[in-house]
Amino acid sequence: MRTTAAGCRMSVGALLNGLLVSVVAALLWKYSKLSEHAALLEEELHMTRQSQELSQAHIDYHVALQALQEHGTRMVCTGKMHTDRICRFDYLCYCSEAEEFVFFHSNSSVMLPNLGSRRFQPALLDLSSVEDHNTQYFNFLELPVAALKFMPKPVFVPDVTLILNRFNPDNLMHVFHDDLIPAFYTMKQYSDLDDEARLVFMEGWAEGPHFDLYRLLSSKQPLLKEQLRNFGKLMCFTKSYVGLSKMTTWYQYGFVQPQGPKANMLVSGNEIRQFARALMEKMNITRGEEMEKEGGNTEDNKEKRDEYIVVFSRSATRLIVNEAELIMALAQEFQMRVVTVSLEEQSFPGIVQVISGASMLVSMHGAQLITSLFLPRGAAVVELFPFAVNPEQYTPYKTLATLPGMDLHYVSWRNTKEENTITHPDRPWEQGGIAHLEKEERERILASKDVPRHLCCRNPEWLYRIYQDTLVDIPSFVEVLKEGMKTKPSAKKSKSASTVHPGRVREAQCQTLVQTPNEAKLTVSWQIPWNLKYLKVREVKYEVWIQEQGENTYMPYILPQQNYTFSENIKPFTTYLVWVRCIFNKNLLGPFADVLMCRT
Repeated sequence: MRTTAAGCRMSVGALLNGLLVSVVAALLWKYSKLSEHAALLEEELHMTRQSQELSQAHIDYHVALQALQEHGTRMVCTGKMHTDRICRFDYLCYCSEAEEFVFFHSNSSVMLPNLGSRRFQPALLDLSSVEDHNTQYFNFLELPVAALKFMPKPVFVPDVTLILNRFNPDNLMHVFHDDLIPAFYTMKQYSDLDDEARLVFMEGWAEGPHFDLYRLLSSKQPLLKEQLRNFGKLMCFTKSYVGLSKMTTWYQYGFVQPQGPKANMLVSGNEIRQFARALMEKMNITRGEEMEKEGGNTEDNKEKRDEYIVVFSRSATRLIVNEAELIMALAQEFQMRVVTVSLEEQSFPGIVQVISGASMLVSMHGAQLITSLFLPRGAAVVELFPFAVNPEQYTPYKTLATLPGMDLHYVSWRNTKEENTITHPDRPWEQGGIAHLEKEERERILASKDVPRHLCCRNPEWLYRIYQDTLVDIPSFVEVLKEGMKTKPSAKKSKSASTVHPGRVREAQCQTLVQTPNEAKLTVSWQIPWNLKYLKVREVKYEVWIQEQGENTYMPYILPQQNYTFSENIKPFTTYLVWVRCIFNKNLLGPFADVLMCRT
């Protein structure tokens, strides 16, 4: 009996001990889970704080992480080729350790276009507006969302971002032509790329001397590739656009063929001027006169405003040796005051303020001439070239000045006297030095009188000649300038030329008449385009194409009237296809009306 009672007491004790252990274990487990949850919350709070460091925009870290885990990355692109493609991403991530973008796959991911391995032939898209340059390609790595468990916790960027490469942020021409203008109009394409969007530069350059100009595109501070490391090993952009529009570029730099204007330019001076106006507003610059009103300058405006000439002064390379003499000659010839500006000595907004009211801009060939886009309509651009450099082979600023709607007058002067040049053969190669070359190559360059056409970018003969200093021959310069200014349109004629195209001709119809077995007539008539009645057009003509059915050739006609009877080469009992369209001022073509089928 005692044994049984003792056994019971032991069993109860063991039971109580077991229960106590279980309770303690449960409490420890619960504490562990609470601690783990608290750690996760603390980590999420930390990651949220890191995200807030990037932006003032609020982000719910847990919701963002859940969206990435459930939906993965989503991508929808416009454009058929990598050279014209811009892609919008939700939750595109960037691993700073690997220096790679990451696309996370889930059952809800979207990838359009789904190119498969063609995505690497050669790339998904160009990060720069410089077309098909192998240093500017964009692509991403792919991972399943499950891989997030084994990766560092992501930092989320709540801003809408535009991810791109700056092509050469140290050079002012490249800054405007390749970066600022394309980024400005890319942001115009997408409504959520507004003033609150953030630009992310992935080319790896430092800020550079013109970074303040990039800041003008958005109220948010741009991010550099190197800065992304400071915010975590894995960054995820909640909404981003990748790539730049190339529609606004007008020049190619000679990577495949010698440099020159782009073959198919899609931009006019009107778009360049709208960009310039927007940038001037950002810099708080207003013109002294209302120079940019519709229709351009008037004679009255010209008389009222203080006319002056601006000369760009350089202090390091490519100098105008007799700059003071050149300034005096300009003042005497044109009876205007002459002011000098210098990128080395003045602020960029200050320079733009001066240029925006000038009647003429004079400069040695160089990136500073991109500022001619701020000139008022009717102004002149005068570009000087050193000895042996042919102005017809280097035309980025001539091309800009002569864009339709830019309304600038362009003149170039070239030093043809070798004794008026100062060369620098002992400088570093990137500033035109040739001391590092073989003797035979040096002698060939020294003997050459004209730099031959070449590809970009390190041609030693080109660099040697373009970095020369020049003693400008004043008589020849003044003569070239006087001759060039003879063809400058008057202020009235410099009004913005209409680029309005005609619409389709209306109610096109044909009638036929067979006179004999060998003779027939075909009469075609139409009504004017609908928009013509609202326009003042100097010259209106009509183009008619007539093609015998089954033949590969057609007969074109340019006609002043809205109906015409054709008898020459018109055969009886034959079907003809007829197209009609309107032409304004000889070169503004309208669309063809629907083809007519006319049976004689």
